Amino acid sequence: MLNEQPTYKILLPRWIWEEAKDNVHFKQLVLQYMRRYPEYAVKSVKDGFAICVRKG
Repeated sequence: MLNEQPTYKILLPRWIWEEAKDNVHFKQLVLQYMRRYPEYAVKSVKDGFAICVRKG
């Protein structure tokens, strides 16, 4: 699609998977970690990476 934003992959640390108690907790940990990258919005998680688009 023409208007589709480019995506960026941010490697997520292993501790997120190790600490996550369930799916909800996993999402919380990912969003908590991604606060380090305020210019990105997470769209999905795949193969150990947060798939993101730039905000703004």
